[in-house]
Amino acid sequence: MPFVLPYTSRLLWARTAALVCTCVAFSVAAHGGHLGNSGDLFIFCWSFSFAGTLLILLVEMFGLQTRMPVSWNNFPITFAGYASLLCLSASVAFPINYLKGNQWAGEVRDHRIVSTVFSCLATVAYLVEVSLARARPGEVAGYMATTPGLLKVCETFVACVIFVFVSNPVSYDRYPALKWCLAVYCICFVLSAAIVVLCVGECTGWLPFPFSRFLSVYSFLAVAMYLTATIIWPVFQFDSRYGGQSTRPSYCTIPVSCPWDKLVGVAVLTALNLLLYLADLAYSARLVFVTG
Repeated sequence: MPFVLPYTSRLLWARTAALVCTCVAFSVAAHGGHLGNSGDLFIFCWSFSFAGTLLILLVEMFGLQTRMPVSWNNFPITFAGYASLLCLSASVAFPINYLKGNQWAGEVRDHRIVSTVFSCLATVAYLVEVSLARARPGEVAGYMATTPGLLKVCETFVACVIFVFVSNPVSYDRYPALKWCLAVYCICFVLSAAIVVLCVGECTGWLPFPFSRFLSVYSFLAVAMYLTATIIWPVFQFDSRYGGQSTRPSYCTIPVSCPWDKLVGVAVLTALNLLLYLADLAYSARLVFVTG
């Protein structure tokens, strides 16, 4: 067997910890959590993370990296990034849905607490994996292991959360300006996801133009588009002149299902994605003008 370096050993331990924690999280929740149909999303987050991590461990254990149809310099860290965000979301939303103000007690509540704790531990394990696998200054690595690549992971994930909030209930069909905001979310998500797919599939060489310049131009356009959405969404959703409400309605007693809270969430996530794209633009411009 080849000699395993300490860095690789730490990466292996992080992945093993993530594997165990996600397995415990979804197993305990499915066995005694009594989640119902509304808990399927949380089970998916943990089981998807578990299955992907198991696949990565098996591929590296048997040395099958070169036989995989993806770039192994990009795939593991990309998956770890998405898995960390999935587990983080589950760690926040699961106790809100199933622990806060819940009437269940005894073993059912204990199972839910255990799932929450191991979901948090899985999040930490995946963040450690990302920290260990990300590119260091001067190190040759895949694009997804760099800061701009990890920002693409965050941008696409935040966009997915926005889609969930604006679609249930539908909150973008009252004015054309709100439909423009939805168009911004969709266009930027599709292009960012395409970049992730191109990098993981090692297909960036197929582009008829330099990949680095495309990243810089796209980041600039994404910042400009998200800037408009950051301004337009709160104006048309919370200004009384457009039928909005600037204060939280009295009927909003449950944070999870309150439509007004979701509108606020979209506004916050839009601003967050604007900051992510700004950071992305700064790194992409540096990549072009420093190396170009």
